[in-house]
Amino acid sequence: MLRGRLAGPAVAAGDRLGPARSGDGRHPPGGPASAEQPVTHRVIDAGDLRIRVAEAGSGPLVLLLHGFPESWYSWRHQLPALAAAGYHAVAPDQRGYGETGGPADPAGYTMLHLVGDVIGLIDALGEERAVVAGHDWGAPVAWNAALLRPDRIRGVIGLSVPYLPRGSTPPVEALRALYSDRFYICYFQQEGPADAELARDPAATFRRLLVAASGDGPLSGVPVVPEGGGLLDLCPEPRSLPAWLTSRDIEAYAGQFARSGFTGPLNWYRSLDRSWELMAAWRHARVGVPALYLAGDRDLVVSFSGGPAMLAGLAAAAPGLREARLLPGCGHWTQQERPAQVSEAMIAFLRGLG
Repeated sequence: MLRGRLAGPAVAAGDRLGPARSGDGRHPPGGPASAEQPVTHRVIDAGDLRIRVAEAGSGPLVLLLHGFPESWYSWRHQLPALAAAGYHAVAPDQRGYGETGGPADPAGYTMLHLVGDVIGLIDALGEERAVVAGHDWGAPVAWNAALLRPDRIRGVIGLSVPYLPRGSTPPVEALRALYSDRFYICYFQQEGPADAELARDPAATFRRLLVAASGDGPLSGVPVVPEGGGLLDLCPEPRSLPAWLTSRDIEAYAGQFARSGFTGPLNWYRSLDRSWELMAAWRHARVGVPALYLAGDRDLVVSFSGGPAMLAGLAAAAPGLREARLLPGCGHWTQQERPAQVSEAMIAFLRGLG
């Protein structure tokens, strides 16, 4: 999970900028995969990384960037849906995750590295341009890829995390001042404690975290870790799984992280201030490429990014924004909780690009 913070005039919960769509969006046509649109896997040499990707379909390239603590698997519903709509959908395990792996040093996880991976992947796939979609941590990578390389990115789709222009204060310092040193991102800064906590029982970690931060879960407000405790103290063991999440999903995530661990993914948080320093030339810069934003109205990130009021701020920071919508009853795991609704909105946006 990642925070964003923007301010703007109030917009009522559930309101949107752009057209409305029908349906509750819970059930994707054809399910997470189909014989007509199979999802395949391979490893691609892209710059200094060998990136593991899941892909489906052919046509214009759409890159799908996952968040924390996830993998390509978070896009399991969108891969076949985008393929069926005539697109080449590619979801990598990003730097530090799964079979892609990455450096041990947190210095190797700055935003410049992460955007570089996106451009390297576009090159390795033999394409000149792509649309980039990102959820949670993948969203800032997508937004910044559009900011830094608009010549290569023809559209950007952000889920959960809005675009946050580079500000004047180092982010970790600002978060400590705003929420205390026990805010979960501050808790992640020290190497060791969070790594061990999350890796102790990966199945329990995913079961507790995915349910707690969803629209069906109890986690609300600002996630501040209790003194002497850990992140999972905020996430009680669920009595049952919600309809959008299965035991097979938990097993898939747990199996990936049992092999690769959580340190690489946590290193993204440990490079926040380093990224801020390197992005000095883009202070208060705006994203100009066509954009779509979707999030749940019960998403923690939305709640501590200013609530529905941040939609107007996002429109100012991303003047190419064509639609921004909050999905009623949806929590943090946008494309997993509302797969059909997200896929339909993405396809409509892609078709609008021509």
